[in-house]
Amino acid sequence: MKNDFVDLRAKAHWVWRETLAIHRRAPETRLASSLSSIDIFVALYYGGVLRFNPADPRDAGRDRCVISKGHGSICMYPILADLGYFPMEELQHVCEAGSFLGGIPDPVIPGYETVNGSLGHGLGVATGMALGLKRSGSDRSVFVVAGDGELHEGANWEAIMFASQHKLDNLHLIVDDNRISMLGYTEDIVSHGELATRLSAFGWDCMEVDGHDVLAVQAALLQQKAHAAGKPKAIIARTLKGHGVPGLENAPLSHIINPKPELIDDLLEKNR
Repeated sequence: MKNDFVDLRAKAHWVWRETLAIHRRAPETRLASSLSSIDIFVALYYGGVLRFNPADPRDAGRDRCVISKGHGSICMYPILADLGYFPMEELQHVCEAGSFLGGIPDPVIPGYETVNGSLGHGLGVATGMALGLKRSGSDRSVFVVAGDGELHEGANWEAIMFASQHKLDNLHLIVDDNRISMLGYTEDIVSHGELATRLSAFGWDCMEVDGHDVLAVQAALLQQKAHAAGKPKAIIARTLKGHGVPGLENAPLSHIINPKPELIDDLLEKNR
């Protein structure tokens, strides 16, 4: 586990740049979804929240982090490389033949727990993990990072009810609430309304934070992890899809838009 003396804001900026650089080399990766979740992952992995062991990614003493929005986690590649899960040189080969770093991550990548290609299943899997850990007497926690769009899938709400029924207070849901799904704003497709209110009504302990304030995300995660409330826990992180990229940020079709290479080059030059 990295200690909490890391400058989280500087680390988030570095991950943002590295994510842009990866997409510049591998435009088949999903950029907008990965940019909205950066501060969430930086808080989890550098903020003293998760217990993990890069030397043994399946260490039984680890906390579990299920990345349900797999396509939106290309930003995890530089994080995992920086933490020592695999060499930094691998970042130069994303989506190339022979590389284990693909456009949609899967458990062949050290540090990934589950298959993430089909959205809407991560919370159910994480709920099962949390139940198993609790019944075995483990004090380890399970975190799941999901997009708000995938909460349209009914299986999530089955997991939400199940987790509350079984008082899984070792389960943490972090929603990357960028309010845009594949083909438009979620409000225009299936509105979540007040998502925190809905989850609270299902028996969850909920908080809302600015998902681009990495220190606020870290504080919320640490607060919830330290509090055994007898309830599963959720953080609604309000984010912007395509964060920091003109023409991509908060655009309704940002999920399927690729910025022009010269725009990425200009952003990388200006944000050294």
